[in-house]
Amino acid sequence: MKKLHIIMLVAGSVVIFLAGCAGIENKSGKTGAVSLKLSIMKEKFGISDNKPVYLFTLKNGHGITVKITNYGGIITSMLVPDKNGKPGDIVLGYDSLKQYIEKSPYFGAIVGRYANRIAKGRFILDKKNYTLAINNGNNSLHGGLKGFDKVVWDVKEKQDSNQASLILSYLSKDGEEGYPGNLLVGVTYTLNSENEFQTIIEASTDNATPVNLCNHTYFNLSCAATDILGHRLTINADRYTVVNDELIPTGELRPVSGGPMDFTIPCSIGARIDQVKGGYDHNYVLLKKGNDLSFAARIEDPESGRIVEILTTQPGIQFYSGNFLDGTIRGKNDKIYRQHYGLCLETQHFPDSPNQPSFPNTILRSGEKYREITVYKFVTE
Repeated sequence: MKKLHIIMLVAGSVVIFLAGCAGIENKSGKTGAVSLKLSIMKEKFGISDNKPVYLFTLKNGHGITVKITNYGGIITSMLVPDKNGKPGDIVLGYDSLKQYIEKSPYFGAIVGRYANRIAKGRFILDKKNYTLAINNGNNSLHGGLKGFDKVVWDVKEKQDSNQASLILSYLSKDGEEGYPGNLLVGVTYTLNSENEFQTIIEASTDNATPVNLCNHTYFNLSCAATDILGHRLTINADRYTVVNDELIPTGELRPVSGGPMDFTIPCSIGARIDQVKGGYDHNYVLLKKGNDLSFAARIEDPESGRIVEILTTQPGIQFYSGNFLDGTIRGKNDKIYRQHYGLCLETQHFPDSPNQPSFPNTILRSGEKYREITVYKFVTE
């Protein structure tokens, strides 16, 4: 565990620096830091791994409400007004912690240590072979059997006049799910008064390790009144990573060139989905220069007028059209989530990058810092 003490000291100073306002106790037993425009409320949500789990509610003055739990860093709810000003919940999820623990297709969670798939759960790093937990056919998916979506994160609150934030942290120990190195991860969720919700994910390690972290929220801008096939989607990408039958990249970056994979111009998701075997579950190579924050995607629901624009520093975005939702899951308010009742736009590095030398690097080494930003802008038209 060399250098771990340095990492822990850094973590401590980050927590001290970012620690939020002291909560205000109210009669319901909830605590919160409150301002005229923004607020954070905290309530008990349950227990996991003998640790307390909380549900935090972030609100701004324009009707945007985001609920987050420190179990898995899960975004459980996003209330966003429609074109008539009526708020509705635009993400899939559950009402209780027990449901997230028992069966969840990564609803709203932070996934890692490596988001997406690693072929056969194997990679070679610095001439050493590593074997990961297999949990998706022959492959490793989203960190393994107990990824970051299934752990209880430490959490702090912070608020000022323009934004309200939650700062989550987790230490993934050397060997967890087969990954090398002690990895300290920090996630900062921020809602501001400009109707933007920001995710900053940071990490440091004491030994070289693959790192690919993202949030796995399922969006449905109709509030699950219907499926997402009528949503219009734009993706700022002219290539995608071709995959085999197990959704592992072949290494080819193929132009979208006007076919069913092309969302460079807004198009309804259902218009050509029957031309894509199994539905959309593909990584798009974003059009960008360097690591600057830039436009990645836009989802529109013509019926409600809700729009979500996504900006990111990441090089790719995984578009998943909820193909494996099969009607066996009952979500919030006992709603049945059927096929295509949610879509994911996971800002990320490319799948299986540790085994694909031509893909952008995902190896984090001691002394380096992983830092990625994604912003969701809420608009109505």
